[in-house]
Amino acid sequence: MNPSVVISGANGFVGRNVGMFLSKSGFQTIGLVRKGKTVNFGDIITTENLSEKNLASKIKGASAFLHFIGQGRQTVDSDYDTVNVSLARNAVALCKKAKIKKIIYISGLGVDKNTTLGYFISKYKAEQEIIHSGLDYTIFRASYIIGNDDPLSEDLEQQIKKGQMVIPGSGNYRFQPIFVYDVADVVIQSVTGKKFSNKIIDLVGPQIVSYNDFVKKFLHGKKIKIKKMDFETVYHDALHNKGPFGVDDLSIMAGDYIGDHKKLASLSKMRFTRYDEVLQSRILS
Repeated sequence: MNPSVVISGANGFVGRNVGMFLSKSGFQTIGLVRKGKTVNFGDIITTENLSEKNLASKIKGASAFLHFIGQGRQTVDSDYDTVNVSLARNAVALCKKAKIKKIIYISGLGVDKNTTLGYFISKYKAEQEIIHSGLDYTIFRASYIIGNDDPLSEDLEQQIKKGQMVIPGSGNYRFQPIFVYDVADVVIQSVTGKKFSNKIIDLVGPQIVSYNDFVKKFLHGKKIKIKKMDFETVYHDALHNKGPFGVDDLSIMAGDYIGDHKKLASLSKMRFTRYDEVLQSRILS
């Protein structure tokens, strides 16, 4: 039988793209989604918090559990601890009940034990739940994952529709975008091989780019006003839930987080897609 994988957060950008890629590559896929959500690959199971009594029997013996649920902004109704930490704990418990030995988790680039950022703290705690679970784990600390309809591109498109791009501060802070189908390729290797076993790996693309340059490439010559705003002003708007950025979005931007692409490339033996190639194909599609 072909390998089977279970994907939590299967209707999210990463979940649905990786799920479709795995399904087309011959994997049996089971997507875990909340009630009312759907995906266009494999089987679907609805779950609210990964802890329903009958859930384990439905996914028993799968080759791997891909834990892709994550919360990037928090509110009084949906905080980081509840979503990022508690659901990671539930995912571990579910794997043990279902006799699934491998768990793959997407964390964030910049996460470490010394962080003071709320989002990163929750991701670090989630990582610790997985590391100490006794399961075979792979934790990917991801930079921005891009492709058709990725959250960053969707946000920039919304700004284009409003006729103005906002760049907080200097715009010189950098990141390393990675193509979502490259992520899927790496996930396949993590499911089927041992090279990624019990490792924490930076999930980053081959190019380091400033936010300024990424926005210019994204616009592809479109005559859109680019407005550089004082970081303090943008941060104030974010605190009051105004504008295109959240508080932690801005903190991550300003963090200028750069990862180790050479390690990822050496382990995977892959040729990774450049971010400008992704943007070009997006324009042509």
